[in-house]
Amino acid sequence: MRTHARKGSAAVLALSILLAGVVPAWAETTLEKVARTGSFVIGTRTGSPPFGFIDKNNQWGGFSVDLAKLVHAGIEKKLGKPVKFELKESTPTTRIPLLTSGAVDLIAGTMTITRARRESLDFSVVFFVTGAQFLVKKGSPIRGLRDIGGKRVGAQQGSTNEKVIREKHPQAQLVVFPDQPAAFTALAQGKIDAYTNDGVQLAGLKAKAPNPAEWDVVGEFYTYEPYGMAMRKNDSDFRNLVDFALMEAIEGGEYQKLYDKWFGPRGEVPYPLSESALIFLQMQVIPR
Repeated sequence: MRTHARKGSAAVLALSILLAGVVPAWAETTLEKVARTGSFVIGTRTGSPPFGFIDKNNQWGGFSVDLAKLVHAGIEKKLGKPVKFELKESTPTTRIPLLTSGAVDLIAGTMTITRARRESLDFSVVFFVTGAQFLVKKGSPIRGLRDIGGKRVGAQQGSTNEKVIREKHPQAQLVVFPDQPAAFTALAQGKIDAYTNDGVQLAGLKAKAPNPAEWDVVGEFYTYEPYGMAMRKNDSDFRNLVDFALMEAIEGGEYQKLYDKWFGPRGEVPYPLSESALIFLQMQVIPR
């Protein structure tokens, strides 16, 4: 009876899939899915300038989006046909479910590579390195990690910064927000004393604030945040394609051009690339 029941359930599932015209995410590789659907779907941010954000002209773009376009070009070359490039909003709390369910094919935003996340996802080579700091109003007594005892410190839900403050710095009053704009609004309204996130993202918030001079990014890096593009696990052909696109950009100079576009003196968020960070990126490029 149990065998018959299992066969019956499997048949119902297969029939449901056929009727729905849907192939489950786990039944095909990412390249097979993109070839079948004709679309390459990127999960990225809408409020994390300049990695992924919607600008004043309501245009969605950013550094991570531009890097994803290089991957898109590699996919079209690999498949030998045009493929639609689509963007879908992802946040720290939604990005992993979006990816594992097949709703998006790649996360290209501000996702830190961690050992815990590698248990369920694969990551590309590192494309950006930063660390956590604090955004405060100018004149704030908070100048770094040693000053947060008893203070209301905002963090983004699901971020590595939230985890570190919660587990290692319980002297702070942690306040969690669903996204970065909500946290910045609370900071501007005086509902929190500081907002912590990766330094480059705080620099982006400050640059886009109505009056940037009112804000300071303070403190030394208290975490290490290597950003990578996230993919479904055990999809080695697709991972190679993503890695090779990033390596070729670093090796051929396209990465530096995009970096200057977004982080250069005339970019959205001026943030010079340090020599040590550049050497680190170049050392990831393996021989052809």
